[in-house]
Amino acid sequence: MYLAKDIGFFGCGSANIGAFQLNETEIYDTLKKGFKYVKDSKKKVMITHVHPADSLIERFTSIFPGSKGVTKAIKEMKPDLVLCGHVHEAEGIEEKIGDTKVINVGRNGRILEI
Repeated sequence: MYLAKDIGFFGCGSANIGAFQLNETEIYDTLKKGFKYVKDSKKKVMITHVHPADSLIERFTSIFPGSKGVTKAIKEMKPDLVLCGHVHEAEGIEEKIGDTKVINVGRNGRILEI
């Protein structure tokens, strides 16, 4: 977790697949633990390696499943913005889950106004 003025950042760097995988409960618990430090921030930004389950991003791959733990955290914690990666083919894809904007950031980078 990190606080920058009125913006709180929290996240989880692992995924639900691969050498250093976490299960869905561990992903959610990691996000919940970080969220408690930023919950009173004016803006909240969740940063995850893995993308949310049942998202547009998930449609770009049949190999890497989205995370149900990330989706649950978005729906319960309602961050303003989620930045994720994992699926390189979905770079730049933006969508909304509830009121939360989700962006698969990719390697080219971009400037965002929060």
